[in-house]
Amino acid sequence: MVREFLEAKDRLLGIAYGITGDLGAAEDIVQDAWLRLSRAGTGADAIDDVTGWLVVTTSRLALDYVRSARFRREQYVGPWLPEPLVDGPEDRVTMAESVNMALLVVLETLSPAERTVFVLHEVFGMPFAEVAEAVGRTPAAVRQLAARARKHVRARTPRYDLDHGQQKQVVEAFARACVGRDLDGLVRLLDPDVVLNSDGGGQVKAARNPVFGADKVARFLVGIGRNLATVDYRSVTVNGWAGLVRVVDGRLHSVLALTTADRRVTAIDLVANPEKLTRVHVLLDPPLIDNERTRQLWNRG
Repeated sequence: MVREFLEAKDRLLGIAYGITGDLGAAEDIVQDAWLRLSRAGTGADAIDDVTGWLVVTTSRLALDYVRSARFRREQYVGPWLPEPLVDGPEDRVTMAESVNMALLVVLETLSPAERTVFVLHEVFGMPFAEVAEAVGRTPAAVRQLAARARKHVRARTPRYDLDHGQQKQVVEAFARACVGRDLDGLVRLLDPDVVLNSDGGGQVKAARNPVFGADKVARFLVGIGRNLATVDYRSVTVNGWAGLVRVVDGRLHSVLALTTADRRVTAIDLVANPEKLTRVHVLLDPPLIDNERTRQLWNRG
């Protein structure tokens, strides 16, 4: 059983994270699934398909978590954004690439059952019969949930490029414009219908409502850099896609996940809630970057 669990662990973590949007909760759920497996019977009561059992158990635990967390998220101060998964600047494909931030934000608007069905079937390719077992519905009911979820996701997910190299170029140009407080440059880089969500969790300053439109988003971004000594940006991957870490006066301020299409930014999800950045702190220690070039650009603004 240990071998099967270790082989399936990354997939289980991806499923739990996709359903919950919370990496800490996902890790706890996968650990819980392992404990339940270790207590399962042996001999005549042994589990034939350990991996299948783990997937179903993890999915059910994640669904229960989302149901219990729904009220808390509805009472959250400002937009609730998922915990970002941040890697280094190298172009690695991670388990989170298929559950990027833009998609996770849209999934948050689905019902818990719709979200679970979408993640299991559309993201991880599970057949409807297995999804039905995981969510406790009939295959026919699961098909209906999947159809509603697909329609909802297609209507609300911002346009995005699949070209990682092109996306990285746009993100780097965006960072330069932010550092230089280049309002006109930012407006040119932003899609006219761009939307910005910022999650401060009531602990740090953030917009309480989404910001819409290139002009308003650009002014918001320039405004949050005003009167600060130094603002640095570091290129990272956020959920498998090019993103940025924002550092204010040498301290981590936020993680920005950017969605791009046609060489413009179509969505910005800015996570500043300190509780969602603890893993990023560990990643970015020791010192972040050489600030000299950033200071030069900042002073030009």
